[in-house]
Amino acid sequence: MSGSVNYELICECPHTKARRGRLHTPHGTVEMPAFMPVGTRATVKTLGSEDVEAMGYELVLSNTYHLALRPGEDTVERLGGLHKFMGWNGAILTDSGGYQVMSLADKNKVSDRGVEFKSHLDGQKMMLTPERAIEIQAKLGVDVSMMLDVCPPYPCTRDEAAEAMRRTHLWAPRNLEAAAEGQAVFGIVQGGVHEDLRTESAEFISSLPFAGIAIGGVSVGEPTELQHPVVAHTAPQLPSSKARYLMGVGHPGDILHAVSYGVDLFDCVLPTRMARHHTLYTMQGRINAAAKEWAEHDGPYDPNSVFPATERYTAAYMRHLFKTGEFLAQRLATLHNLAFYGRMMQEIRDAIENGTYPDLQRRYANA
Repeated sequence: MSGSVNYELICECPHTKARRGRLHTPHGTVEMPAFMPVGTRATVKTLGSEDVEAMGYELVLSNTYHLALRPGEDTVERLGGLHKFMGWNGAILTDSGGYQVMSLADKNKVSDRGVEFKSHLDGQKMMLTPERAIEIQAKLGVDVSMMLDVCPPYPCTRDEAAEAMRRTHLWAPRNLEAAAEGQAVFGIVQGGVHEDLRTESAEFISSLPFAGIAIGGVSVGEPTELQHPVVAHTAPQLPSSKARYLMGVGHPGDILHAVSYGVDLFDCVLPTRMARHHTLYTMQGRINAAAKEWAEHDGPYDPNSVFPATERYTAAYMRHLFKTGEFLAQRLATLHNLAFYGRMMQEIRDAIENGTYPDLQRRYANA
């Protein structure tokens, strides 16, 4: 069910499978390929919505499971929906809680009906079915709702990956049938690291009227040498008329690789989480912002990674903030990392349009 969300293909790279497109949503157009900052609990940690908007982001991600627990979808609905609640003017995509099926495996029981969680907050039981996940997202009023799926862990056996895929396929039509009129739902392909399962899942999920298709179960701990072949195999099999979303993948090199195989959309906690642990992204790779080498460095960490939101602050000052435990350190580092990702995505879009994408991949070889 596409609802009022539609993908527009603008052009393709002549050298790779990279695509330049747009996702049209009720809350604006998202230029693609795009990266979504993660705002699990209706906030990108340390930042306000105005900060994220000022960096040019048009789409953020929040989480169904966490928001249903606190403050509750009914509260958000009464307060005017998630956009109004968090003061965000752009589009919002919500994960369905499928990832928490894996990450909170010690607190849930999975059956063909759905997932019974024991709340990590107070131990209360919560039943999350495909229908319930879609209903929660409808009440939140988001632009893109993700189907409830089963995300297998890594490592897992082939049988475990196949069972997660079977249940995901069982739930897929139920997610669609539960959607409210105009509610856009994205499907999710599973199958672990097994190419035949990925092909089967891509064919089945693509046959259903989802507004877009995601590749799930990829960024769950597997090494790059296993992740990249799965993406390269799966992404080109997804419908060219719909947005393709690679869930949870966010290392610059992994984004650049996935874009070259036709992926349009990404999310990951890496840039914001790493920022809170004094790690900055630069054209020379990730650096430790609290390292002693910066103690008297009266300039930027990397002259090729200077951004308006943080350019007045020196490396020595940033290190001082981290060493003294000042909250400003985490905020400035988060601004820096999201600005780095924002610039990278803009350069990706420009390079696809200009036919120079392979050159851009080389430019970011060390990032």
